[in-house]
Amino acid sequence: MGLDAVRILVTGSSGLIGSGLVPLMEGMGWEVRRLDIRRGPGQNVLTAGVLERAAEGVDGVVHLAAVSRVVWAERDPDLCRATNVGSLERLLRIMSVRSLRPWLVFASSREVYGDADVLPVREDAPLIPMNVYGRSKVAGERLVAQAAEAGLPASICRFSSVYGSVGDHADRVAMAFAGAAARGGTMRVEGAGHTFDFTHVDEVAEGLLRLVEATAAEGSQPTVHFASGVGTTLGELAALAAGQALAPVTIEDAPQRSYDVARFVGDPALAERLLGWRAVRDLGAGMNKLISDLMHAGPGAAPALSARDGR
Repeated sequence: MGLDAVRILVTGSSGLIGSGLVPLMEGMGWEVRRLDIRRGPGQNVLTAGVLERAAEGVDGVVHLAAVSRVVWAERDPDLCRATNVGSLERLLRIMSVRSLRPWLVFASSREVYGDADVLPVREDAPLIPMNVYGRSKVAGERLVAQAAEAGLPASICRFSSVYGSVGDHADRVAMAFAGAAARGGTMRVEGAGHTFDFTHVDEVAEGLLRLVEATAAEGSQPTVHFASGVGTTLGELAALAAGQALAPVTIEDAPQRSYDVARFVGDPALAERLLGWRAVRDLGAGMNKLISDLMHAGPGAAPALSARDGR
């Protein structure tokens, strides 16, 4: 299959990463079929027949659709499992019976590692998830691995703390801090010492595109995470955003949640070796641009005033 003539289904196409990936694919001249519940109730992956119709005639699938927030999964575990595991199982079944099997790239998360004992974390570290969302992603990875063993070209990537778009959820931590810095408000820090690996959405989308190209051309690739290798505490992130604030802000410490991972820094070596990808954008510069973008977007866009629902 030539990469100059590709028809790709992107589930979760209107989400944070999908919104960054789709334009890159279309810029390559590829035909992208978008599927996202934000585009209308008829695009819910849980609705009978939706995945079957969407996957008809495609060369490959990038599966981003998910209950993608740790806090949402804790509030509705059944919906999380149905969406993150059940819909994936159905998609794999659809793909596996095709005479010409499409390839798959599955989006997982650094939540699968839980609180790793050793930093930076390599992709072969033990998977010890500590919340509903993380467990759903581990289950999804196992399904994909089984499908790959049965002959489906399939690759897995794991995202870290992706940030950088005004279209992000207002209460995700980087977005919440940037929103407060842009318009004024309180940065509520749930675990000031919690340490994460923040990666800009533009760079993550570029890495994902490279994984798509490799999977389409060569078949299944090793599991890879997109991480910078640089850790930043939530206290440091709040101070960074406050230092760039365009309006009065306050920083408020709050108790951590019992189901939150407390630390993750990823080893970027495999992504660089496999895909020639490395995150190079400075977090300060990325947050500065996000704060500026939010200010210019006006009060109707992502009115983030707290980080209560964080990661």
